[in-house]
Amino acid sequence: MSDVNNLHDIGTLLNVICPMHAVVDHTGHIVHAGASTHKLFASGDALGARFLEAFELKRPRAATTMKDLRAMAGVKLHLKLRAAPRTELKGILVPLGKDTTFGPPGGAIINLSFGISVLDAVNDFSLTSADFAATDLAVEMLYLVEAKSAAMEASRKLNLRLQGAKVAAEEQAFTDTLTGLRNRRAMDHVLNRMMETEQDFALMNLDLDYFKAVNDNMGHAAGDYVLQRVAQIMVNETRSEDTIVRTGGDEFVLIFAGLTNRPRVSEIADRLIARLEEPIDFNAQTCRISASIGATLSCDYKMPALEQMMDDADVALYAAKDRGRGQHVLFDASLRGGDRVVAMPGR
Repeated sequence: MSDVNNLHDIGTLLNVICPMHAVVDHTGHIVHAGASTHKLFASGDALGARFLEAFELKRPRAATTMKDLRAMAGVKLHLKLRAAPRTELKGILVPLGKDTTFGPPGGAIINLSFGISVLDAVNDFSLTSADFAATDLAVEMLYLVEAKSAAMEASRKLNLRLQGAKVAAEEQAFTDTLTGLRNRRAMDHVLNRMMETEQDFALMNLDLDYFKAVNDNMGHAAGDYVLQRVAQIMVNETRSEDTIVRTGGDEFVLIFAGLTNRPRVSEIADRLIARLEEPIDFNAQTCRISASIGATLSCDYKMPALEQMMDDADVALYAAKDRGRGQHVLFDASLRGGDRVVAMPGR
């Protein structure tokens, strides 16, 4: 009876001092193990398993018998679980002498630890702080890792929010608040990028005709509504890669990336004018407007310059208005009385 009590007392002591340990008898079988050691086995029970069949000894040298294993007493053992997930462990062996309650002499106590694989082991074996000795620095390291992970996650979420806020702020800075179209700042950004990348494009200046009458006769609320409907029409009649800009009250600039075909530009302008001439109902009243358009193509210049192109599009716009409004004009040199030579015809 005293032997059983002694075994219980020693086991309790080992569980406190080194929760991940195995007591191996002279045959190499585990006769007692700490709670943490049991977690390494799929069955949840290490008792009865032959130590060298459960753990592969990688260094200092291979061992096949208990005698071989005991010969490594006091030497740092490099072990590896034979079963998945093949976790690597470290160990130290203390041989048991003749006076032992764990069976005949020839056994050993082997204390185990995870070493640098402890982080993976925590997840693989559902370990908690109770699976480590109170003095084990691994516990403090786990707390530090957990704190670092929490801090990094908080930092990641903060960065995402800051990035989202930055994107929202930039989007707001480039957006006309009334219509949702791009503003002049966005236009400068888009045009400068196109010039830097030498990308061809069509530039179209569009002014609403008779819009002042809407404001004067029906009020600014009606005018705002008309501008919003105009914006929606232009979005519907253009491609997603095109840029529509509200530059002033009823003034707009449309930028068509990659468009160099003059008939195609005329077709788009005619369609926009036709859509904008459709009556717009507001509070049981009908608003009627039209649009005049002046356009120019970057491919018509030897060396396109934004200031020149914007000015030429304005000249074409004023020509459209002079010809009776509700129409479009594509710039050519004759609009300036021949004072500028167009480098090449539109394609």
